Amino acid sequence: MTLLNSEAVKLGSLTLLLAPAMSRTLFVTTALPYANGSFHIGHIMEYIQADIWVRSMRMAGHTVHFVGADDTHGAPIMLKAEAEGITPKQLVERIGAERPQYLQGFQIEFDHWHSTDSAENVELSQDIYRKLRAAGLINTREIEQFYDPVKGMFLADRYIKGECPKCHAKDQYGDSCEACGAVYAPTDLIEPYSTLTKARPVLKTSEHYFFQLSDPRCIEFLQQWTSGSNAQGNKHLQAEVLAKTREWLGSGDEKANLGDWDISRDAPYFGIEIPDAPGKYFYVWLDAPVGYLASLKSYCAKIGLDFEALLDPNGTTEQVHFIGKDIVYFHALFWPATLQFSGRKTPDQLNVHGFITVSGEKMSKSRGTGISPLRYLELGMNAEWMRYYIAAKLNARVEDIDFNPDDFIARVNSDLVGKYINIASRAANFISKYFDGQLAYPDDAALLGSNWAQAADRIRTDLEAREYGRAIREIMAHADQINQAFDAAQPWLIAKTLASAEPSQRAALQHICSSALAGFKALSVMLAPILPALSQRVATELFGQTSNFVWVDAGLLPSQINPFKHLMQRVEPTMLDGLFEIPAATQDQQPAGALTAASNLADASAVAPGGEPLAPIITIDDFVKIDLRVARIVNCEQVEGSTKLLRLTLDVGEGRLRNVFSGIKSAYTPEQLIGRLTVVVANLAPRKMKFGISEGMVLAASHFDPTIDTGIYVLDPSSGAHPGMRIH
Repeated sequence: MTLLNSEAVKLGSLTLLLAPAMSRTLFVTTALPYANGSFHIGHIMEYIQADIWVRSMRMAGHTVHFVGADDTHGAPIMLKAEAEGITPKQLVERIGAERPQYLQGFQIEFDHWHSTDSAENVELSQDIYRKLRAAGLINTREIEQFYDPVKGMFLADRYIKGECPKCHAKDQYGDSCEACGAVYAPTDLIEPYSTLTKARPVLKTSEHYFFQLSDPRCIEFLQQWTSGSNAQGNKHLQAEVLAKTREWLGSGDEKANLGDWDISRDAPYFGIEIPDAPGKYFYVWLDAPVGYLASLKSYCAKIGLDFEALLDPNGTTEQVHFIGKDIVYFHALFWPATLQFSGRKTPDQLNVHGFITVSGEKMSKSRGTGISPLRYLELGMNAEWMRYYIAAKLNARVEDIDFNPDDFIARVNSDLVGKYINIASRAANFISKYFDGQLAYPDDAALLGSNWAQAADRIRTDLEAREYGRAIREIMAHADQINQAFDAAQPWLIAKTLASAEPSQRAALQHICSSALAGFKALSVMLAPILPALSQRVATELFGQTSNFVWVDAGLLPSQINPFKHLMQRVEPTMLDGLFEIPAATQDQQPAGALTAASNLADASAVAPGGEPLAPIITIDDFVKIDLRVARIVNCEQVEGSTKLLRLTLDVGEGRLRNVFSGIKSAYTPEQLIGRLTVVVANLAPRKMKFGISEGMVLAASHFDPTIDTGIYVLDPSSGAHPGMRIH
């Protein structure tokens, strides 16, 4: 048995054996991105999740082969390339050339990136097919489907539209109606047409090839595999994913509900030809996951590894896939079954995650809720801010995570800068100034190192279990404790009298700051998989290590430091404004009626009512988030020390009074306002001001150009309204 991370560390009279672990070899992949478009934030989230896991495993001494590839085949790529007047290969190469800037930008380090349009993938896909055929799991049958006589190709459902047979809505797709939700076959559409040529499709028969997933052998295997565990005792599937597979495989007396899988497409098609079947190609979902193996095979050839030996079905290499919840069916059923019955190694673990939303909504460029990873990088935003934020949201369950701009700013600025970096920036300056960078510890140094080693081991275990959020919560709890201990010791007071202080006081200052820096180093080790660039700087620049951190470093107390250098800046809110900036909409892009008020004007964009143009279009969903209420001004006072503010005491019908500061002093005296009704933004977050807390905003009108109209006009509801009424 080989033990890794078993370095014996001598601390005083205590010897630590740090984080012993069995040496493991892992083959890790993420879902392959389709090569007809750029990466989006969902891709980056998945890659960050996998990259953190891989880095953590490597820090523990395990061997990890982390590979990815572009998913390059299928009709959508063929048709897009045709529309652009280029070949599919040229389209794939162009999209592929974009990948490095995203991956490098977010510090995602695949060992190898390949393509499913490769010699390795052709060889492996055809070999797997031949072995499935030899096992008696491939059959053929005649299929009748729509055919575009102008384009000369069979049409997938997405390329057929027509009138819904249920509600008669026009221009509905061939599988379901967006208007009424009805599900139907393409042949049920009324007046169907091809979206490619507008031609009326005709029914045509073709021979298709099927993988017999409904075969009792497949069902028996999948029943066992889906509920099984790997060599580490970890389940192949998360509980939620296992439950989902029961819907297809059945449980107890329930019979399996699995259909055979159509794995063929007719020419013209951009893909891999089916052996001994002229004019037939593998459906993209057969050869796409084989791309995992093809990428690994290409990598093995590059570095001199035996691919077949590495993935020997009876070997010890663990095969781990990170995927989204939308492709569970392919990865939890088809993929393991095709591997099993072609004599190849089956996956050891399927790590499924949810989607990413923005402020609680699905990503949408038109609504300004889409995040472009490239835009993020172009704005100069730190990639490790995003890595940390995503990690703080992730856990081992199949849950969606939400990107909230305000939460993003708060977490990064509070956690990373205000807590973590703050430790080093405070303690290091004392050590450099008074002790020439030399660290020293009190008599309990052995216990200090032991405690940090144990804490790091808990974090390592959490990261291996993909409980990233839990790991970060513990890390930040430790950061709080270090800062609190530092504040309680008040080293700045000791430093003030150091010239005349007793030697014990000088030693106390050194001990206080050294202990804080030992904690900072341990936290940096724990954060290394999440913040790889920052932790590398901490290791080499501050602590003078010649290599990056590994897990054992957490329990090794540093003996000296170099002068502290600035490590991370805060997030500025204006950066997020740029990230979510929506390009100016053209008139034909705006919702119907968006320019109603100016529709008769020659140039609506030139109209600037009140001296300023109208704000960008919002939806009713945006508007209803603002809670406008009628309020009575029960008291009003001057604010001492302010030339602009009045302090208003408002009754908003809540059974209590609110305090609101308003910049209307130039237009009103307190006597003019007391007793009046007005309108207040009632759900605005309270704001701490120099003069007190403001609990809302009173609405007033003014002209943008004060040279035209210097007045400020507080809004007045009509008489009869009373406090608490909502403005609709």
